[in-house]
Amino acid sequence: MSSRYCTEVTPECPVEYTTYGYYPNLGGNIFLLVVFALCFFGQIVVGWITKVRAFTIVVAIGCGLEAIGYGGRLMMNENPWDSDGFKMQVCCLILAPSFLAAGFYLTVKHLVIYLGEESSRLAPRWYTWIFIGCDVVSIITQAAGGGIASAATDGDNLLDVGNGLIMAGIAFQVATMATCIILTIDFAIRHGRNNRKHVQTSGTPGAMSSTKFNFYLGCSAFGFLTIFIRCVYRLPEMAGGWGGELMRREDEFLVLDGMMIAISAICMTVAHPGIYFPTISSRNRPVAAEEKAEAGEKSSMSSRQGDSQGEESVMAERP
Repeated sequence: MSSRYCTEVTPECPVEYTTYGYYPNLGGNIFLLVVFALCFFGQIVVGWITKVRAFTIVVAIGCGLEAIGYGGRLMMNENPWDSDGFKMQVCCLILAPSFLAAGFYLTVKHLVIYLGEESSRLAPRWYTWIFIGCDVVSIITQAAGGGIASAATDGDNLLDVGNGLIMAGIAFQVATMATCIILTIDFAIRHGRNNRKHVQTSGTPGAMSSTKFNFYLGCSAFGFLTIFIRCVYRLPEMAGGWGGELMRREDEFLVLDGMMIAISAICMTVAHPGIYFPTISSRNRPVAAEEKAEAGEKSSMSSRQGDSQGEESVMAERP
């Protein structure tokens, strides 16, 4: 009997004949669904309060898609042959990370402006145009592939077409994220070098970043890295084809896909820029600029006071 006619597990249609070859783990998938649902509502609440709209919208969409995707996997726990659950989780779990990555791309421009655009090899506006543009291309390519793959049947050539488009979209996403990582590392190195030069030439330290801001930077960097790990994992998984060996290992999937994206969603919700980096909102930029200027003045005053005390001690030692 052809598996294309299977609708539930029977002796003629065992679970081993399904694409994944297993009953999705109930506890693990419920846990991930709850995490993403909480992050979704957390994003909505914090975004509404802080008025940070664009970031909140794309990240909330990503979290919502993840929650729906794991809902589809729970449907497959009851019936591994459930085609609706399969289509739901394929489309949602493939697309969701691209929306989370878009949240990071939206903040890079403002980070460069805040920390000093003279340290960047790109004008701040280009970060948004280039990386969001590439992210849109990735989303469209993966969406097309996911739609084709979910509509295809076993043995259908369309399944290979959909798989190829998904792989192309993920590969393009990996390349985009790798480029962003390289540029941000380069910016950090140049920013540190420029700060040291400033200290050497002026004798005063630059404006110190607050603990709150450093916490935000750390969470953002770690969250972006986990998305990158997930995308790299997806390449060999999809390369093995539908029903391939790696695709049939749920433990690897739950750790390298589910947990990686869950960590990213938690980082982006706990360290929401509306709280830790309010300058991303246009209504808060004047206030943030004043706070940054005040921090610089305090650093300069502290340095001048130290120099003054040093001069006084020298004068006191003179006969």
